[in-house]
Amino acid sequence: MAENQENQNVGAEEQNAPVFSLQRSYVKDLSLEMPNAPEIFLEQEGPSVSVEINVGAKRLAQTVFESTVTATVTTRIEDKVLYLVEATQGGIFEIANIPDEQLDPLIGIVCPTMLYPYLRATIADAINRTSLPALHLSEVNFQALYEQRVAEQMAAANGEENQQVQ
Repeated sequence: MAENQENQNVGAEEQNAPVFSLQRSYVKDLSLEMPNAPEIFLEQEGPSVSVEINVGAKRLAQTVFESTVTATVTTRIEDKVLYLVEATQGGIFEIANIPDEQLDPLIGIVCPTMLYPYLRATIADAINRTSLPALHLSEVNFQALYEQRVAEQMAAANGEENQQVQ
């Protein structure tokens, strides 16, 4: 009898145990443009590179979330685009029994951090196929990006409150 109750307690503990796992990683979108080829290959000047990183997330089911990381890489020589690469890496995550206050940082920091290496490889491969020198994206501090986004949202909310009071 006591053994039965012990087994039930263990089963209840396992049901309430935190769950976090990457179920699948995939390339959700990939675009490569070289609008000024082949003339741009004759240019002697070195290119300038700009990189923009964005993250997104949505709930697919009670304990299933999609997280995405998008990078847009624009390389120019003077005012001409050498290439433009945009890629979105997606991931399906199972997340359960995580306190609400920890859920948003988990989705906004940990999930993108796990997906970013896949995104870097996808972009490096796409650029490699252009026959141009390789470009490897540097590491990204997703915690700093998350904190910046939260601060901007708080500032925007405070701005709206101030407008309503006046």
